[in-house]
Amino acid sequence: MKRAVCLILPMLFFSCYEIERNCNDYKTGDFEFTYKVDGTEKIGKFTRTENLNIDYYEDKIDTSSIRWINDCEFILKKLHPKNNSEKEAIHMKILTTSSDSYTFEYKLAVKKPNRPTRTEQGVATKIN
Repeated sequence: MKRAVCLILPMLFFSCYEIERNCNDYKTGDFEFTYKVDGTEKIGKFTRTENLNIDYYEDKIDTSSIRWINDCEFILKKLHPKNNSEKEAIHMKILTTSSDSYTFEYKLAVKKPNRPTRTEQGVATKIN
């Protein structure tokens, strides 16, 4: 019995802990993030408005529509896809926020049958 109390009591304290997220601070603005291509680290930038996400990377500009699910989650869909994989919508979720950045995860919005779900994470910094 004593062991059960020792295990349950800490779980009660930790289960009540919730990370504070100020997602509204990151709904719009100019952001940058780092990513790797063939082992080389690069910097990508994007501008987000209430309805659009405009990506700037490797001298290219790409625009996606945004549909907000809640304050911390949204769906991105490319407006001008160049191939079938670009037609697939992406589900973005803000996991944590700080004073000038946020950590996010993303995956395909629709799970493909017979394929494992691949979830990636990143950090975006607000620059304006």
